[in-house]
Amino acid sequence: MSTPVNGPYRYQMGPYAPGQYESGGYQGGQYASAPGQILVSVGDIACTQTEVITPGGKASLRGTNWILTNQTMVSERIPTYAIVLAVVFALACLLGLLFLLIKERTVQGFMQVAVQGPGIYHATQIPVNDQAQVMDVEARVNYIRGLVAALG
Repeated sequence: MSTPVNGPYRYQMGPYAPGQYESGGYQGGQYASAPGQILVSVGDIACTQTEVITPGGKASLRGTNWILTNQTMVSERIPTYAIVLAVVFALACLLGLLFLLIKERTVQGFMQVAVQGPGIYHATQIPVNDQAQVMDVEARVNYIRGLVAALG
């Protein structure tokens, strides 16, 4: 069974159309994919079992170093509806002030992914706006690191 490479988030840019490639998966100690099939992509960087593909060209995945920089900012604020409810119910009883304890978290910024190795350096920035996207990018980079470790 194969699943779309991109999952719920579409980060791909350039020649890699979202949903175009499917992951091969791991079966019985070997990756069940053709040698040139895209296994994972992060931004405009894609990886097969043995190669990394960037807009600048292809290079061997062996010996590459993957750098992930989280440049997001989390902010908290009291939503407008909580302030309105606090004012309305404060007149009725002081329990309305409990509405001011409601917080709304927002994540904004981007994740920077860089690949560095023999004859290659490429960095890409992926905009994110919630925590699930941050975790998805981290999981993709960790998967690629696993591919590099498997090559030795």
